[in-house]
Amino acid sequence: MYHSGSVAQQAAGSATGLLDPRGRNQEAILFQRCTWCGTAMYHRLLCPVCRGSDLRTERAEGTGTVRHSTVVHRNTPAARNVSQIEMSEGFVVRGRVMGPPIGIHSGDRVRLSTAKDPVRGEPVFQLLDEPYRAWS
Repeated sequence: MYHSGSVAQQAAGSATGLLDPRGRNQEAILFQRCTWCGTAMYHRLLCPVCRGSDLRTERAEGTGTVRHSTVVHRNTPAARNVSQIEMSEGFVVRGRVMGPPIGIHSGDRVRLSTAKDPVRGEPVFQLLDEPYRAWS
């Protein structure tokens, strides 16, 4: 779930936490962390490691690494990419990386540009390092 303009606050005994609309960061991805084993996960009801239900909601820092990227030509006038981004906190989220679809590779470092694309509703990332692979 993507939340724009929200900061997570832990609620005592709550599985999802409370969201404060007066957040400091306008764009953020919220994720869950298991209070029992510390596993970070995205949009889950139970921890995939220990099956615990005591999850606290946290805000991601916004940087990550492309783990997989593919080019999609369906239902769009131009080709676009769909990428799996492993965030620095340890969870994986599906999103789009800005730039030419053919220039995005596994291992590229990215930063969150906007938490919610107005058309598709998925997070949009931008490359942190300039891709020089085309020159070699």
